[in-house]
Amino acid sequence: MIIRARFYFCLFAGLSAGLCLPASASAQVSGAGWAEEMFSELKHDFGVVARGAETKTRIAIKNIYEEDVHILNVDTSCGCTAAKPDRTFLKTYETAYVTIEMDTRKFTRHKDSSVIVTFDRPQYAKVTIPVKMYVRTDVVLSPGSVNFGAVDVGSGAERGVEVAYAGRNDWKIERVEEDSDILDAEVVERNRGTGKATYDLRVTLSSDAPVGPIRERMTLITNDSANPNVPVLIEGRVEADITVTPSTVPLGKLTPGQTRMVNVVLRGKKPFEIEKIECESETEAFKVRLPKTTRSVHVLPLAVTAPNVPGEYVEKFTVTIPGRDEPITFEAVGEIAGS
Repeated sequence: MIIRARFYFCLFAGLSAGLCLPASASAQVSGAGWAEEMFSELKHDFGVVARGAETKTRIAIKNIYEEDVHILNVDTSCGCTAAKPDRTFLKTYETAYVTIEMDTRKFTRHKDSSVIVTFDRPQYAKVTIPVKMYVRTDVVLSPGSVNFGAVDVGSGAERGVEVAYAGRNDWKIERVEEDSDILDAEVVERNRGTGKATYDLRVTLSSDAPVGPIRERMTLITNDSANPNVPVLIEGRVEADITVTPSTVPLGKLTPGQTRMVNVVLRGKKPFEIEKIECESETEAFKVRLPKTTRSVHVLPLAVTAPNVPGEYVEKFTVTIPGRDEPITFEAVGEIAGS
């Protein structure tokens, strides 16, 4: 028997009194279905893709239960597919992401596969995720995606992909469709011969792109009525001069009055000082020893003492750096058990 984590809502009377009540009684989940309920999706279709294209997606697994969850293994049913989780142990409300890729270089045309995720805690269960794609052989991308890699915030960047076609004499790319405020794309025909055409796709990342991962997809629209769309994956990461690891600090499940220690790492491209650290609420549940040195890496020992307020617990922190216009922010997330 697995206990779903409880959620609470608050009723307020006047300006000061508040009463927290459970939104529903604890849900008891049995059978293998408990594992499926944690997944953001249970099947994925990559559709029609070009040969050589990076074909990748991420599926989220969020622990919605009071018990700890452990991913024992992630496997695939076919050599055309690879899958890897970014973490295997999940406390309440923590999330793992399984990255799934299908190989469009060694395999062509229709391919079906499955990703099998096996759990051994809190109970043994297997979840099978069907995945499929169709790799067309007349269009080839080189490289297989637009990968910006790590880009300093405010600097912008440009990358390119070659699109090669072999087939009809009149085939052409008519336009690029993208729905992003931080990307701009241009496609230019480079050469054309008998039944062949080559284009250059140039993608520009705006200098206004915010800090964080870039996971976008743009589509080349062609005059091929049977398969007009050629999807192109866009990846990268915009990095600040100072980063926080983890950006969301997992506190797990706490009982009122319990104290837990966690480490938060601030890493800069050059040495820096920390002027002050503040939290958004006034519960005084957190204590941290402020470093007095100038260095490129600071490890902050953060102590949290859970207040007597049951339910999901979120605290936002602000770190002030001398000489830096914008403060650094991060969150701590956990659950406080009911009394």
